[in-house]
Amino acid sequence: MTFFVTGTDTDCGKTLISSALLTAANGETVGFKPIASGCEQTDKGLRNSDALALMAASSIKLPYEDINPFAFEAAIAPHIAAAEKGVQLAPKRIEALLKMSEYVGADFCLIEGAGGWRLPLGEGHFLSEVVQSMNLPVILVVGMKLGCLNHALLTAEAIKADGLNLVGWVANQVDPDMANQEENLAALKEMMSAPCLGYVPYLTNPTAEHAASHLELSVLL
Repeated sequence: MTFFVTGTDTDCGKTLISSALLTAANGETVGFKPIASGCEQTDKGLRNSDALALMAASSIKLPYEDINPFAFEAAIAPHIAAAEKGVQLAPKRIEALLKMSEYVGADFCLIEGAGGWRLPLGEGHFLSEVVQSMNLPVILVVGMKLGCLNHALLTAEAIKADGLNLVGWVANQVDPDMANQEENLAALKEMMSAPCLGYVPYLTNPTAEHAASHLELSVLL
């Protein structure tokens, strides 16, 4: 199965949760990060910490360029970074690159988005168009902080409006001092139509293994 992982916003913990999902899954696993900005220049070329984390959590080992085909050094919106480099983030090109996931023999495959659901690609296109074209089931990471109820519900509505299936969501505590955390989590569980795959508390030393211990994937498989 292949899933697309999106989030309520930037820095909601998509990579931690994606890595945890890969760690918790059975069989052969692989995670992709098709677009990433904020990469570091290394002797092997541009490298993104999120993509490297997905590679570390995947049992199937692929070349970095297959995992993260569009890498940009500037930590800015990817479509702006791409325009500055003269790169076109065409949905069909991204889809063609991602279809390799069908041929690597993965039992559990994740494609992690960038930013939130409606990530611009430029020229009026959005990354969500690729998810639509591939008809991928979606997993939503909810960054637990003030405003998360609105962000989560609006994102879920947008996914549904795009004709896609939100198969599950994960509550990831990004603000350790969030007021009324338990009440907010209870409200989300009541209002979200998709099942909750787990609540990951604020981790001072976050690891994929620790986060994975808080997840339940049985509803996905």
